[in-house]
Amino acid sequence: MTANDMMAEIRDANLSYLMLAQQMIRSDKATAIFRLGVSQEIADLLENMSNSQILKLASANMMLARFRFDDGAILGMLTHNNKDRVLAQSHAAILMAGQPIEDIA
Repeated sequence: MTANDMMAEIRDANLSYLMLAQQMIRSDKATAIFRLGVSQEIADLLENMSNSQILKLASANMMLARFRFDDGAILGMLTHNNKDRVLAQSHAAILMAGQPIEDIA
């Protein structure tokens, strides 16, 4: 994969993420804030962005979405297949809910 191909993939991923985030926020802001791991301020900004602003932001040369799993235990709970998968996912959601919201500065 060339550098140009990688940048195009990042742009596409960013655009998909931003469009999904905006749709989620407009549909149910409280749930979107939890699922996206963003602050109320960031949710308000995303909600009010125009299509041209979203396209411009999506063209950034870095990924806008990132893993929220800084804790290997949470990632392990979500990826291991076992009999209590639903329970593990619920436990992971509880642990993630206790993590601070990301501040984007």
